[in-house]
Amino acid sequence: MSTEFKALIVEKAEDGSFSRSIGSRNVADLPEGNVLVRVQYSSLNYKDALSATGNPGVSRNFPHTPGIDAVGVVEQSESDQFSVGDEVIVTSYDLGMNTSGGLGQFIRVPDSWVLKRPEHLSAQEAMTFGTAGLTAGLMVNALLEGGLTPDSGPVLVTGATGGVGSVAIAILAKLGFTVTAASGKRDAHDFLKSLGANEVIDREELSDNSRPMFKTVWAGVVDVVGGDMLSNALKSCKYNGVVTCSGLVGATDFTTSIFPFILRGVRLIGIDSVECDMAVRTAAWQKLSSDFKTHKLDELTTEITLEEVEAHLLKMLEGKSHGRVIVNMA
Repeated sequence: MSTEFKALIVEKAEDGSFSRSIGSRNVADLPEGNVLVRVQYSSLNYKDALSATGNPGVSRNFPHTPGIDAVGVVEQSESDQFSVGDEVIVTSYDLGMNTSGGLGQFIRVPDSWVLKRPEHLSAQEAMTFGTAGLTAGLMVNALLEGGLTPDSGPVLVTGATGGVGSVAIAILAKLGFTVTAASGKRDAHDFLKSLGANEVIDREELSDNSRPMFKTVWAGVVDVVGGDMLSNALKSCKYNGVVTCSGLVGATDFTTSIFPFILRGVRLIGIDSVECDMAVRTAAWQKLSSDFKTHKLDELTTEITLEEVEAHLLKMLEGKSHGRVIVNMA
């Protein structure tokens, strides 16, 4: 199939610098895979910003098209699991990292990366969730499976203005939980409360890591920051508290003692949405289309065109974005 399409193209110069532009690519040049998808929407994630600026921990081969999220329609299929016309979602795995991603109008991927879009989730809604929403859904589900109910007490959400944090707040609020959002962005308090946060605290309140334990506050935690904030959250959990961790916005390591685990029975659960089992992934998407689907999706979402991606990626790298940004690839 020889078809040109529009895409964000990241190129590496001989001096090691990187540039980005909107250009044409050809379907024939896409990587191998047995499912070709015409992309309707993509979304922007911090990992896309890193890929677009040449971070070697994310992308190593250039020219490259980022975009770890895509929703669209099957254009060609050599898979017995998918037919032409199927409405599908592709997120994570290697998409947008070293495999041409959703910020192009076509992607070609293995069928093992693809799932059918749930019936009660539009293409726009699917990308409002995207990898961030999938991660948030897995984290909230882990809290529920850990026995937490709205009566258990408040749930802390760190990195609250980011994709994972903002979606988690909206889901938890829908389920009836009391939510405390932690953020360093003072101008985002109204936004966080509009999503359902009952309280917004400054992240500096969670930076003290000087003591082995603190008074009990949280029944559960959704943490995407790591570092001292994760340590503090563990030390402040109630008996049988559940802490879910999926990110490293603040730091890749943290220091704590064994006390939260042996004195209060606190559980720390790591969440991965990149390589998680397809059955787990599919179940999570079904929840996002039903029990976890919040009426706050419009408030979470900014829709842009491919031509507007550059400005929003830079804003994301500067820590000035909030909520979810979806890209209309039409």
